[in-house]
Amino acid sequence: MKHTMMILTAATMVCLSTTSLFAADEPNQPAVNPEVQKLMDRLAGDVDKLALALPENATEAEKGKLTEEFTLLKNFVKSTLLPLCVNKVFVQEVIAQNTKGATLAEIQAIDKQWSEAEDELPIQTEKLSNACAQEIKKITKKFPVLGETFVMDNQGANVGQNALTSDYWQGDEPKWKESYKEAKGGVDLGKRQLDKSTDVVDQKVSLPVIDEQGKVIGAICFGVKVELLSQTAVASDSGK
Repeated sequence: MKHTMMILTAATMVCLSTTSLFAADEPNQPAVNPEVQKLMDRLAGDVDKLALALPENATEAEKGKLTEEFTLLKNFVKSTLLPLCVNKVFVQEVIAQNTKGATLAEIQAIDKQWSEAEDELPIQTEKLSNACAQEIKKITKKFPVLGETFVMDNQGANVGQNALTSDYWQGDEPKWKESYKEAKGGVDLGKRQLDKSTDVVDQKVSLPVIDEQGKVIGAICFGVKVELLSQTAVASDSGK
């Protein structure tokens, strides 16, 4: 019980500290568009509704650990990841790519080349180094609990990333379908598993990218190292 209380207390502290970090970065933020706030509030509610599926053969101790980690994950999503849905760089880069108007056939042709390439393609180099990628790398450096992270456009094509993904096009996968959600916006939570692209165990959390008018224009997928998130929270609580 004492350990559980430490974890939950730490989760609250993580929420407060990460929120204040973003506030410190942009102290003169203009008033948020009501449509943006309305969508963000709904997404926060969707996160609250996420349910943990516990393995039937797990021990009580294992179930307790998984429940604690899931609470931390949801708090982290609301306090730190949701604000990134309106990140200015992500919005600008997604708008720029959407404006190019690539057809789905063109995107899928690139996807085929991407997945079959033995050497790094020029487009892969660009997606790892453009303004969107640089912003992702800055954020993941600030929050080491984030692993593979990538932004997608309104068709699920890659806009920028911090690690080379297996695919260029995610439009046929839940991480894009459920977060973009026909331009309505949603939350997709993947299973915790080994990511073959990065060889790291993480849990994918996907959210929409939202412009200043509150329109869903793309999506972003975060790989969260949940166990590291838990360790960080415990370390923060122990260091008080």
